[in-house]
Amino acid sequence: MSAERPILPPVRLPSEAELARDALAAPLFVRAVRLARWAGPGTRVGVGGELVEAQLPAAAEHLGLTADEDGAAYASEAWRLAVDTGLLDVTDPEEGELADGEDASDASDGPGAEGTVTVGENLALLTGGSPQDVLGIWLDGLDAVHADATAPVLDDFADLVGEDGSIDFDALDWDPEAEAEFLDGVLGNLYLLTLADSGAGDGPVPLPALAASMIVPDDMGEPTDDILEQVSEAMMRLDDQFRVLEPIGIVEYRPVDEALMVEDGDGSDAGLPDSADEDDVTRYGLVRLTPLGLYGVRARMLEAGVEAPAVGDLADKGADALLDGIAYYPEAAARAEIQLWLAGRGTEGVVAAAAELLAAARGTDEGAPLRRLHCQQALALAGEQAEPAVRAVLDDRELGGLARVWLAERGAADVPAPSEAMIFWLAIDTIAAQLDADGELDELQGLIEGLSAQHSGFFDEVWRVDHPATAEVLEAMGRLHTDKKAAKEARKAAFKARSRAGS
Repeated sequence: MSAERPILPPVRLPSEAELARDALAAPLFVRAVRLARWAGPGTRVGVGGELVEAQLPAAAEHLGLTADEDGAAYASEAWRLAVDTGLLDVTDPEEGELADGEDASDASDGPGAEGTVTVGENLALLTGGSPQDVLGIWLDGLDAVHADATAPVLDDFADLVGEDGSIDFDALDWDPEAEAEFLDGVLGNLYLLTLADSGAGDGPVPLPALAASMIVPDDMGEPTDDILEQVSEAMMRLDDQFRVLEPIGIVEYRPVDEALMVEDGDGSDAGLPDSADEDDVTRYGLVRLTPLGLYGVRARMLEAGVEAPAVGDLADKGADALLDGIAYYPEAAARAEIQLWLAGRGTEGVVAAAAELLAAARGTDEGAPLRRLHCQQALALAGEQAEPAVRAVLDDRELGGLARVWLAERGAADVPAPSEAMIFWLAIDTIAAQLDADGELDELQGLIEGLSAQHSGFFDEVWRVDHPATAEVLEAMGRLHTDKKAAKEARKAAFKARSRAGS
């Protein structure tokens, strides 16, 4: 069977050491680490682990922030991240030991209701642990920030907060799972857009386009006014969320121009750009995933069971897994994966690696032609050292043509001429591989016309080729050949091949 096409293209990530450095440099993470090192036995926290209000000015000052409301908010955010990522451990007074002579009622209010703070085990891992340790802690932080980004702004719903601090979530009309699913969907679309054009999607994505990717149905022509209003609402929702996500380092974000809020009244509907003017579009927000963001979003997708391949995943696998795995990779990603696979076998193991590749390329199943195509590409990267393994398959029915091409391209001596049957078989196999790969139409047409023109009476003979894809290939040649006479001959040959196979 043909290899299953991956939903997402492979991502090329920096090394874990580089990603760990990026994680440690994320602004929010930096502030969380600084507060974790600043905290001491005298640091006062509430029963929920939050830094008490009286401590916030000092925390803000330590971070180099102003001792106003904004500075306090940044300090509080960093403190929460330090606790959520295990950089700090906070003991709830209701779970800890009581002081001598103190009963539970004494511990329920006043200073006695404050928790205690100790350094968390993870703080030491940031300097003494491995890059994987750092990234694991950062991913915990990403989960916490993601939860913050999808949480409701309770200041807007003060009337729903009871005297005891409880929140009427039913009246709030907030579905945490739906909110998280929406944001994950947005991040998934941004991930895919970033990997577009063989992973070269370097430009930022306009926020309206990203919002529309979640709202506008694929089969809709002109969006209705209701759909446009939903897109505008989603934009403003994403604007708030990306402002929360940016400090953890997963995106670079240019927010929606606040002047648009004024222009549109209360800011509940910032509208959509009326033109494709670049300056106009940038006012509506631009977002780009960072390399660390690609790593983080991929990690979340993998945890959710989504297949999200990365270049390097196959480096320690067998040749069969390699050739099947790269079947539908973009050319640059396939080349990089092959290079990593060969590098893992060292210069002394080239012959053995080439033999393993050739063995994995055999077969008459649907995916075999594409495996052989990628095997040929892999052998090209293996270099001249692979020659002994290639010469060993010269008499192989499935691999002999491939071997002759490889040797001829390197100007090797003593390459036996192929039989006519081998030439036709290789032609069918090559076109079958290209059809499976869904290559460029112009290139495929050129291949078809070039191969059929090399041999007089091609269609009179090729239908006899004992290849599983012969009829399918001839039918494709009949559709794609630009010469009407040749196309008709191909269709006749396809009919003969079908009849032969059924007899």
